[in-house]
Amino acid sequence: QVQLVESGGGSVQAGGSLRLSCVDSGRAFNRYAMAWFRQARGKEREWLAGISRSGTATHYADSVKGRFTISRDNAKNTMYLRMNNLKPEDTAVYYCAVPKSPLVVANPGAIYDTWGQGTQVTVSS
Repeated sequence: QVQLVESGGGSVQAGGSLRLSCVDSGRAFNRYAMAWFRQARGKEREWLAGISRSGTATHYADSVKGRFTISRDNAKNTMYLRMNNLKPEDTAVYYCAVPKSPLVVANPGAIYDTWGQGTQVTVSS
């Protein structure tokens, strides 16, 4: 069973950086691809990045490509999102998620059925 807990959010000025972590306290971490999402107030949840089970394949939304880096450490049951050059429009609650099936790629079209509680990121101008 997968149980996800995010951390690392906070308040930064524009141009700053943060690294989010997502720890899986269950036992199936390296069986699943994983993804990061965010949801800004009043907006729909947005897929940001996905990573394969081994960590060798990654995918990004255009809105964060070149600024955000997704990675994972299977030995630590932890996935990361390094966010550089943050902008005020990056302000949102950030979530990690796992697809329903261990066989799919963690892209925007996958069905996700396990989510963390979210961590707030606030970027001031």
